[in-house]
Amino acid sequence: MTVERLLLSGDDAVALAALHAGVRLGTGYPGTPSTEILETFDQLGGRAQWSPNEKVALEVGIGSAFAGARTIVTMKHVGLNVAADALFTAAYTDVEGGLLVISADDPGMASSQNEQDNRHYARAAALPMLEPSDSQQAYDFTWLGLELSERWKIPVILRLTTRICHAKTVVRPRPALQTLPEPSFKRDVPARVMIPAYAKPAHLRLRQKLAEIAAWNEAEGPFEIHEGDATLGIIATGIGAMHAREAAPGASHLSFGLTYPLPIERLRAFADRVERLVVIEEGDPVLVDALRAVGLPAEGKPEMYRFGELNVERVRRILANDTSPEAVPPKGKPPELCPGCSHRGVFETLRDLDCIVSGDIGCYTLGVLPPFSAMDTCVCMGASIGVGLGLRHVLPEEQARRVVSVIGDSTFVHSGLTGLAEMVYNPPPTGHLVLILDNGTTAMTGQQEHPGTGRLLDHSATNLLNFEETARAMGVQNVHVIDTTSLKDDSLRDLITDLLARNETSLIVTRQPCVLAAPKIRLYEKANAEQRAATCSADLVD
Repeated sequence: MTVERLLLSGDDAVALAALHAGVRLGTGYPGTPSTEILETFDQLGGRAQWSPNEKVALEVGIGSAFAGARTIVTMKHVGLNVAADALFTAAYTDVEGGLLVISADDPGMASSQNEQDNRHYARAAALPMLEPSDSQQAYDFTWLGLELSERWKIPVILRLTTRICHAKTVVRPRPALQTLPEPSFKRDVPARVMIPAYAKPAHLRLRQKLAEIAAWNEAEGPFEIHEGDATLGIIATGIGAMHAREAAPGASHLSFGLTYPLPIERLRAFADRVERLVVIEEGDPVLVDALRAVGLPAEGKPEMYRFGELNVERVRRILANDTSPEAVPPKGKPPELCPGCSHRGVFETLRDLDCIVSGDIGCYTLGVLPPFSAMDTCVCMGASIGVGLGLRHVLPEEQARRVVSVIGDSTFVHSGLTGLAEMVYNPPPTGHLVLILDNGTTAMTGQQEHPGTGRLLDHSATNLLNFEETARAMGVQNVHVIDTTSLKDDSLRDLITDLLARNETSLIVTRQPCVLAAPKIRLYEKANAEQRAATCSADLVD
């Protein structure tokens, strides 16, 4: 530690720790509440980049770690679902450089489509999981996760939650590493190629690693005990530990950082010293179920507190076994599409045409609300095309011809491309129509770049993925691009009507920058044009 004191959010603390610990590459996909980690890492001078989706980000991270480089991969909780295919097998491999997979859960669904508890992933994938309870621990556990990963050659999950990501607490950073080993590839086929012949022994190695990590956690894992009144003992993790200390300052408290595999004997020793043992945890009853499974008489929380975030008042109610109805929070201003949003005219058109709209994740999900009421399904990122195709396959023709899939530009790159391939491969008899609402940014998470913007994470220029040319190359029969600034006429309405009548596959790209991002985009484009001009001038002089 240094004498320096910084007031940091958990996201910023992770980014600073990554820089200090010598992380050579940070990859991820933007998703609240994790987005700021890579943006801050980039601003601090780290090498950070957005990937098309979380699976690709993790695959890049795995390659970086195979080469011996310390690596972080960031995503929100539902992003780990996308990355899970790579994650489960990465657990079997031996990584040389530390690989820290950062999953940011969103209890209460402030900006998510579900409220999943990603502690289940640690158990399912058999990977160690660290859970900080404040920014200092977010900083410390980033270091620790990288060190554990390198010691046991295993990916480590750092699970954050909304309040940890965005609340600010004091952080005392360590001195930054001054020297780092240069990445270098060492061939180790049995540890990297997961064919069954190598995967079977790799699974045995993984379980042995977990046993060793559990023993380390019992002996020296991050553990805090605050001795108090022995009539009430509270075991808590993550943000729940902070709420519990404030709700019951006189009680005995135990919190720990490596929450999988569990330090059961240390928990048992604490349980033996208290009369009443209560577990405070946000989300699912993961910890209390684990303690009961080994015979510890732990109390959990009533089912009503499984939903939404915890706070001090809710923890007080849990400790008092209070299951009376909670006060209804005051209604805030309902969300809506921004005035001037380029999507508004599209949803008005779809509503007026009485389309059955298979929608997708993003700010345009707000098309489901009045005055548009123009969305009928929304499941997960990229599902709009597949769900729309499923509807087309089975509905009577009259209804099938009303089905359209609507997806945003970043989401299309994330996981809509494969849906388009499915449309070309298995076209319904009535064809299908997909609309990409291209606003030139990842608006939903704060205006991040993606492969369709032609700009990198730091907004400098790079190659641009052209949606319409990609669709034509994939075999979509009708491809159209419309500038939505011209929607005052009936051109979009007429085009949709025409395409819905055809038994063909069709794509319409509606294009207009996000009204909030447009000024910044103009600045980025101007700066990049000046950079290109300067480079050309230098080439001419040479």
